Amino acid sequence: MKELPKVYDPKLVEKKIYDMWIEGGYFHAHRDPEKKPFTIVIPPPNVTGQLHLGHAFDETIQDVLIRYKRMRVFSALWVPGTDHAGIATQIKVEEKLREEGLTRFDLGREKFVERVWEWKEKYGGLILEQLKSLGCSCDWERLRFTMDEICAKAVLEVFVRLYEKGLIYKGSRIINWCPQCTTALSDAEVEHEDRDGNFWHIRYPVKDSDEYLVIATTRPETMLGDTAVAVHPEDERYAYLIGKHCILPLVNREIPIIADEYVDKEFGTGCVKITPCHDPNDFEVGQRHNLEQVLIMDENARIINGGKYNGMDRYEARKAIVSDLEQQGYLVKTEAHSHSVGACYRCSTTVEPITSEQWFVRMKPLAKEAIRVVEDGTIKFVPERFTKVYTNWMENVHDWCISRQLWWGHQIPAWYCDDCGHITVSREIPTECEACHSSNIWRDPDVLDTWFSSALWPFSTLGWPEKTEDLEYFYPTDVLVTGYDIIFFWVARMIFSGMEHMKEHPFHTVLIHGLIRDSQGRKMSKSLGNGIDPMEMIERFGADALRFNLCTGNSPGNDMRFYVERCEAMRNFANKIWNASRFVLMNLTIDKNELPEKLELEDKWILSKLGRLAAEVTANLDKYELGIAANKIYDFIWDSYCDWYIELTKPRLNGEDQEAKINAQKVLLFVLTDTLKLLHPFMPFITEEIWQALPHDGEALIIEQWPAYGDELSFPEEGAAFEMVMDAIRAIRSTRAEMNVPAAKRPRLYIVTDKDKIFGNCRAYFSKLAYAGEVLISDVPPENIEGMVSVVTDEARMFMPMAELVDLEKERERIKKELEKAKKELDGQVKKLSNQAFLAKAPEHVINTERERAAKAQALIENLQESLKKLSG
Repeated sequence: MKELPKVYDPKLVEKKIYDMWIEGGYFHAHRDPEKKPFTIVIPPPNVTGQLHLGHAFDETIQDVLIRYKRMRVFSALWVPGTDHAGIATQIKVEEKLREEGLTRFDLGREKFVERVWEWKEKYGGLILEQLKSLGCSCDWERLRFTMDEICAKAVLEVFVRLYEKGLIYKGSRIINWCPQCTTALSDAEVEHEDRDGNFWHIRYPVKDSDEYLVIATTRPETMLGDTAVAVHPEDERYAYLIGKHCILPLVNREIPIIADEYVDKEFGTGCVKITPCHDPNDFEVGQRHNLEQVLIMDENARIINGGKYNGMDRYEARKAIVSDLEQQGYLVKTEAHSHSVGACYRCSTTVEPITSEQWFVRMKPLAKEAIRVVEDGTIKFVPERFTKVYTNWMENVHDWCISRQLWWGHQIPAWYCDDCGHITVSREIPTECEACHSSNIWRDPDVLDTWFSSALWPFSTLGWPEKTEDLEYFYPTDVLVTGYDIIFFWVARMIFSGMEHMKEHPFHTVLIHGLIRDSQGRKMSKSLGNGIDPMEMIERFGADALRFNLCTGNSPGNDMRFYVERCEAMRNFANKIWNASRFVLMNLTIDKNELPEKLELEDKWILSKLGRLAAEVTANLDKYELGIAANKIYDFIWDSYCDWYIELTKPRLNGEDQEAKINAQKVLLFVLTDTLKLLHPFMPFITEEIWQALPHDGEALIIEQWPAYGDELSFPEEGAAFEMVMDAIRAIRSTRAEMNVPAAKRPRLYIVTDKDKIFGNCRAYFSKLAYAGEVLISDVPPENIEGMVSVVTDEARMFMPMAELVDLEKERERIKKELEKAKKELDGQVKKLSNQAFLAKAPEHVINTERERAAKAQALIENLQESLKKLSG
């Protein structure tokens, strides 16, 4: 045993304990045929990142589960790693180059990529060190990076396999283009939000006619790329115009009037402009009608193929086009209109739909198995409501655009032949075209979407495509912990990738958590300035306090409000545990943790509570109810153990009976030790530090066995009996508090009950915890109860002489003053509620509030009058 310092200082404990865990190799999972594996792969944070509250929340949940399973004697593997984060990392390095007056083009691709690797080596490990500060028990010996040699090999293999099966293809299709990041984006990388805009109504003259069609658009600049006007084939208003042409305003290009069922004849005028290169629905219409494709924007969203508007920014062109339409009489009207606009998830720039030659994954064939394993329950979402979110998206999934116009990332393994035009896709770097054997070939400069490599994370991290021992033992993984915001980005892609390449689900459970919001329920953002740095919370309150705050506020799938004050409260909880442990250590004369043969009533009560707690917490953790489990442990430690049981043992600890003293020590130590085990996954640092100071046999708490008792700690009758006594003590204390009776006042206590044996054995507790003087127990009430205060519970009636509790005259004066004040308040309420002007003008909820106040004042007056009557009696 060692003595604990008077004050718990996380700064002095946490790094020391973490280093001890590392040196002991306790995080490393072994392939043990005698143990069941339990595997979690960390959602790899961006290599550019720093720990934010979302990471801290996500990683704390994972660490709780890993530590719990490790103590349940699973071979628990938590695979750590980081993501190369293509766009984000390239932007960071380009910013650094701009400070030097350089661009990536000044360096060239090879030198630029070298600079990115240098930047990654210098800054990329920051977030991993921060995860260690949080207490994450990852297997650092298996650290992965989405562009390391193992993961790169997996990415290459998957691309080639899918290409050979016809599931990856290159084609010209409508894609989402970010003019700021100058790269294509997948549908999942576009965030939609409603914005205020306009509907511009424009006349399109019918050729060789005085008629015109009116078209409404929110993007008038795209009319430069119009190649048709469409109407519904069953719309009788325009049937005679189908097959004719109209003249595109400002451009004077003839475009056909076509019929297509895509058009909603009930919306607007029933006429729709068709711009195949700049709208996904128009692209499909264009394909059906073999329409010309006119691309009118370059990679920076500047106008091309637009005559006088060439070179203008898209918004500059919009103003100029609207002005010209108005001047030339084509603009019918402009009306305000709120509509959904897509923005880049990375930089928030409005994306532009454009046609472009890109690489795609054909999703429909891959989606089938990914839908089946969720629908048949092989993979379960927790909470279950997210199953529908997932299946709806997968059932309507579009082909995935996987090429990005970047230099940092997995370069696409495709080579183009300048002589015959053939594309060679290869696992090795080819020296010639596989079709014509020309050596005049060059590699596709684009890289793969970052999520392409992340989709392989559950099996690439374990060595696939090689048949490694880790892959054989630890795959499929068990639980994937993530936020609902990346179900489409990541979860869906991991599922179809696992089913396609491993022919097995990547995990059996997807545990979804919500977002961390500020105390007002707002999303944390730089613009609001309401972000909270978890490292600052760790510095101020300790990692355990932050972790326990996050856990106790956690409800799967729901957003959580973060209160700094709760971190302070959880630090106070840590101090409570520390002080309780110091008390136990200071009173210990034993050096072995074992229960005594003889147990008192209060011992059986606390042991029964511990047995139920262990069973319930185990059940909660198995159902991923971390918040419920954490709160139960909190209540047990604070209330049952510290506020009750420690106080109950003090008479024995301070008494002369040595056997009773030793027995009390044994139960105190046993309960404290096993409670530390239950708390350890949530608050690992303080629990390990205390456990190391207590008498113990093993090396470390982190690898101790999880408490499981069966019936050995089940004392239902004794537990129920002692709860009766506690109810009585609580009721007495509550009554004394209401009457402002100081602890020094120790009146006689009469207990009337038919459970005289139970209460008789607990006289000492009434003296110590209910501040009673002489305790008298009977099955009949005492005489002269009119002058006594009565307290009633289900199993007992208790009486205390009023004169022994309070100074009767002073108490009468106090009640009279309160009564006078309450009557004045009621008079004010009655006058207000009698005022017809007030009743006529005030909102209903204000009137109701006043009525509630009047009712409360009336009830208070009645209670005070009753108290005064009793005192007078």
